[in-house]
Amino acid sequence: MAPDETLGIKAGSLGSLNEHLREEHKGDVAVLTLNRPDARNCLSLEMISAITVAIERLAETPAIKVIILTAAGPVFCAGHDLKQMTAARADSDRGRAYFTTTLTACSTMMQAIIKCPKPVIAAVQGTATAAGCQLVATCDLAVTADTAKFATPGVHIGLFCSTPMVAISRNVGRKHAMEMLLTGEAISADKALEFGLVNKVVAPDALLEAAHEMADLIASKPISTVKIGKEAFYRQLEMPLSDAYDYAAHTMVENMLNRDAEEGIGAFLEKRDPKWEEPS
Repeated sequence: MAPDETLGIKAGSLGSLNEHLREEHKGDVAVLTLNRPDARNCLSLEMISAITVAIERLAETPAIKVIILTAAGPVFCAGHDLKQMTAARADSDRGRAYFTTTLTACSTMMQAIIKCPKPVIAAVQGTATAAGCQLVATCDLAVTADTAKFATPGVHIGLFCSTPMVAISRNVGRKHAMEMLLTGEAISADKALEFGLVNKVVAPDALLEAAHEMADLIASKPISTVKIGKEAFYRQLEMPLSDAYDYAAHTMVENMLNRDAEEGIGAFLEKRDPKWEEPS
């Protein structure tokens, strides 16, 4: 694929989804841009499918080492497409099947980001609410414009943000998570940084540059080591302490036997730059 090429993503019978998601490659970094600014980049089924397909494909693309997820327009993502979901209430089951399909697909998308061996960085240029806030929390890292806001406002409309809760409660402290979920009030970019929801706050015009700086720094590391580390990080989080240490010790033994670890340690001892193994 040529650098800076924009793709239309295809997924089964949904056809071309280029109006939902743009893709651009800059060296070994892929940039995915949510592209429904007129609909506040809400997560329709089509958008969810496009993101899932792109993440799973990039996971298997050797030339790509890091993924940046950003959005067009003033809103990063307003969560699920409530118009689409409300229309399903006209179905004979009052929308149960459609709601199940949508929320299951969204959960699959979030887990695809976690399972992806390439780090995923959210570059948040605007408001992220409900499942949009969940998307930010799910990404491995997040850089945000200082004008962005974050909220899980479902409680305002009688719909507790239960699925966003999964990602948010795994990224911020319990009291902060409950504050967001129970009040539904928006928090500022600075407060999101304080809560641990994002890594860095920058001026809006510096957002993509900051995200690319972070991506390029990560991309300079051996891809095999990053893959081992990301998988181990999420797996050990769900384990009891003793199991986590056993698993981590086993992972480090296998990592020590990896060619890049041998090269990296050797280069450090010999005071030279390492030569990482190229992805294949």
